Amino acid sequence: MFLNRRTVMTAAFAALLSSTAALPAFAADADALLADLAVKVLSLGPNGEQPQPASSVSLSDEELAQVKAKHATAAIVMHYAGNDFSRAQIDGLKTQFATMGIEVLGVTDAGFKPEKQVADIETMLAKKPDIIVSLPTDPIATAGAYKKAAAQGVKLVFMDNVPTGLEAGKDYISVVSADNYGNGVASALLLAKALNGKGNVGVVYHAADFFVTKQRYDGFKKTLTENFPDIKIVAEQGIGGPNFSGDAERVAGAMIAANRKLNGIWAVWDVPAEGVVSAIRSVGADKIVIATCDLGENVAINMAQNSYVKGLGAQRPFDQGVTEALLAGYGLIGKAAPNYVAWSALPVSKANLEEAWQQVYHKPLPDDVKGVME
Repeated sequence: MFLNRRTVMTAAFAALLSSTAALPAFAADADALLADLAVKVLSLGPNGEQPQPASSVSLSDEELAQVKAKHATAAIVMHYAGNDFSRAQIDGLKTQFATMGIEVLGVTDAGFKPEKQVADIETMLAKKPDIIVSLPTDPIATAGAYKKAAAQGVKLVFMDNVPTGLEAGKDYISVVSADNYGNGVASALLLAKALNGKGNVGVVYHAADFFVTKQRYDGFKKTLTENFPDIKIVAEQGIGGPNFSGDAERVAGAMIAANRKLNGIWAVWDVPAEGVVSAIRSVGADKIVIATCDLGENVAINMAQNSYVKGLGAQRPFDQGVTEALLAGYGLIGKAAPNYVAWSALPVSKANLEEAWQQVYHKPLPDDVKGVME
């Protein structure tokens, strides 16, 4: 975690570090690098901002009373609402907004389509919200709509990405993110451990101008290529969506067919990873292992079964939603806010799956995941 929690390491996290065989002597110490992720944030903000810890964001009782007295309203304008990450963000936002006496007017789902998100913003602006919390699908194509909202006095808080041309402290309050670069690093280290430091790897990345998925890819690739010389990236292919699982299945299938000695595949988040699982199953390439980012239920089930998914870097979407709502409160009462707030990366393998799920979603591990744990 951050500075005030540097000495904390749970038994489950310790189990994660000791759960696989040691790497060859020539490779980096993956365990040490994984432990390091718990005490630092590697990502910079969309405009190069230094990260501020989420622990620094809070409202006093007096400030909370000021926020409640505003009787404010909010709209949640999502890039995509059909995965566990988005649902947890929305849950965190709604939970904290309720505590702050802020009414949520609606939640929209752009399905990763910029034109749909622009229309969603227009629809929500007609309801005259005081706050919009949003993850822009495209920083350029959506910028005009967000600028219009800012010009109308709407307090903007962003998840992960910022529209082009908007200025923190002027046009928007802040941006909140996970350490996506760090999660890319975590997934690389866990894949290297699963491969015992040797093998051929394919990469399924996000072929879009999307800040956080670029960070994951950069963190993954740099960590693997600089620290594990006996792991070779032999194939890379981007997917653009919106059928990310289907696209990843097609791409992974082609990689496997072209590289008969493929040992592992990295997928940029859990939904494409589900497609990679389908591709491996369809050709019976049972020795291929997978690493990814984001702890979704389907990849958790696969991990619990000790199947293809061996490790991932997880975000903390519920907590990110809570932090975003608090920062919206800053905007309502004119409290100065940090430009960029980030939560540290969370490496996850089967060894710490149950505890990690609780950290990510603030809920117990689902029965369908627990039921297949060996």
